[in-house]
Amino acid sequence: MAGALGGVSLQAKQNKKNERKGFENLMQNDPEFAKFFEYFIKEQVSQHNELDPKTTLLVKLAALIATSSVNLYKQTLDECLLNGGLDAISVKELLYQSVPYIGFAKAFDFFKTSNESLVHKGIKLPLEKQGTTKPENRYEEGLKKQVEIFGEGIIKANENAPKDTRHFREFLSSNCFGDYYTRRGLDLKTRELLTFVFIACLGGCEPQLKAHTMGNLKLGNHKGILISAITQICPLIGYPRTLNALSIVEENTKS
Repeated sequence: MAGALGGVSLQAKQNKKNERKGFENLMQNDPEFAKFFEYFIKEQVSQHNELDPKTTLLVKLAALIATSSVNLYKQTLDECLLNGGLDAISVKELLYQSVPYIGFAKAFDFFKTSNESLVHKGIKLPLEKQGTTKPENRYEEGLKKQVEIFGEGIIKANENAPKDTRHFREFLSSNCFGDYYTRRGLDLKTRELLTFVFIACLGGCEPQLKAHTMGNLKLGNHKGILISAITQICPLIGYPRTLNALSIVEENTKS
């Protein structure tokens, strides 16, 4: 299945020793499913995509993280690293970006799995530092990113937040945006697109998905980009969450 996700046929992927067991099991025990799923991915889903190859891989991996699909994530990541489709820093920044949206409880296993895959590939850890903020400026720098994505209204929203819940607004500015969005390794447009994917995959977060739909549009990730991202993750998250995300994009891009 990861072979289909990465654009390599299941039969070709079956011949790779480091991934042989899982795919042989699928081909041998569920050949009918393997055949029509591969056709769906390669002949239908892949034909509706405006994303570049690297972003396509990041979007699919983001969906696997958000859905807690550790085994399929590992198989897909190993393929990406083997074929040179992704660099180590992009993989790590994808993980960092996931934490404020899916929570560390879900992300923890993916850090471990990713580190194992990177080390197996011969990549020395830890990687070069990508952070740009310090404790004394993370709130201000995070707020700047929020304004860039959502507009000046975010400043007033922070100032007018009720006293007993104002700390959540501070958390968002300093932690979510100050710690993560200010990092190097991935540009702001890519981070915001991945955030859209994380939230779409979680389901039940439609107000936040709407906000980040507007944030993506403001940064230049137009409707076609968002629809492409939804299309690529559709086989991974199912139709209810897919259609929910599509509905929000459609509602907020009407002329």
